[in-house]
Amino acid sequence: MTELQEVQITEEKPLLRAPGGPDPGKKHQVETPYGIVTITIHGTPKPKRPAILTYHDVGQNHHSCFDTLFHFEDMQEIIKNFVVIHVDAPGMEEGAPAFPLGYQYPSLDQLADMIPCILQYVNFTSIIGIGVGAGAYVMARYSLAHPNTVEGLVLVNIDPNAKGWMDWAAHKLTGLTSSISEMIMGHLFSTEELSKNTEMVQQQREILSHATNLPNIQLYWSSYNSRRDLSLERGGDISFKCPVMLVVGDQAPHEDAVVECNSKLDPTQTSFLKMADSGGQPQLTQPGKLTEAFKYFVQGMGYMASSCMTRLSRSRTASLSSAASGDGNRSRSRTLSQSSEAGAPQPPAPTMEVSC
Repeated sequence: MTELQEVQITEEKPLLRAPGGPDPGKKHQVETPYGIVTITIHGTPKPKRPAILTYHDVGQNHHSCFDTLFHFEDMQEIIKNFVVIHVDAPGMEEGAPAFPLGYQYPSLDQLADMIPCILQYVNFTSIIGIGVGAGAYVMARYSLAHPNTVEGLVLVNIDPNAKGWMDWAAHKLTGLTSSISEMIMGHLFSTEELSKNTEMVQQQREILSHATNLPNIQLYWSSYNSRRDLSLERGGDISFKCPVMLVVGDQAPHEDAVVECNSKLDPTQTSFLKMADSGGQPQLTQPGKLTEAFKYFVQGMGYMASSCMTRLSRSRTASLSSAASGDGNRSRSRTLSQSSEAGAPQPPAPTMEVSC
């Protein structure tokens, strides 16, 4: 009789997905109270780890907004440790047909209210959110409403303020002289990028000019311009309860708004990354630098502690090395500082303001 041998199967690459769970790397449509939303899932569940959930900006979908970053070589070391869920705003997925005339597009608040349905569908209880522009606002709004489900936020080009009367008037005036596509281009790219007509600008303009779902994009754009003020206040009741990394390009259209947002957040929970020579889309123009910063950010929450840090990460954590050397087991932390053993007081973490 043939002798039986013990075979060990690791959890990193399970042979079977969880019963009833969605297939990794495939698109799924999730029903919500505000309509159907399309998500794309990559990776396999890891025990006791959140999913990385992304939300794109106006005029983009998850491919055009995040593929450059998530396909970057160094990023693979990070995403192999997490499930990644890319969310396409309603009507923004590739091949989406135009909504019928008179369709009521969800507000940004309602887009945020769709996320609990997504998490229920994929059977995750917590996330690390990454949002760009309008998507950053959606992730921020969701985090304020459901703080216990968000372990960290990366907000690129976030504008937490509602449009004032002057902004509203300027927007209406611009709409009389510029097309929707050109207004969105001005939202996505810096004046310098537009004047130089860079390759990325040309590609985005081409996408918008041939978009069969341009009416949908206009609806998403309208919802963004009708957003409510997040009413963030440092030390106030309305604030993020998790570590936050703010990212903006130097001379980007939203630079002032991100700087203002940084001034309203808890400095012990916030890192601010201003990236030189990155224009309006740092996740596309500087994926390497953003990947390094994101790795440090994730390690600050107690994940990937054994991962080899890159040059940028090492330079940012040198001041914390003595505290880390005495504690090999890092628990998850709600700050950017090193975690200590349960019950011990947490030292305040400095705000990381970096110009790359």
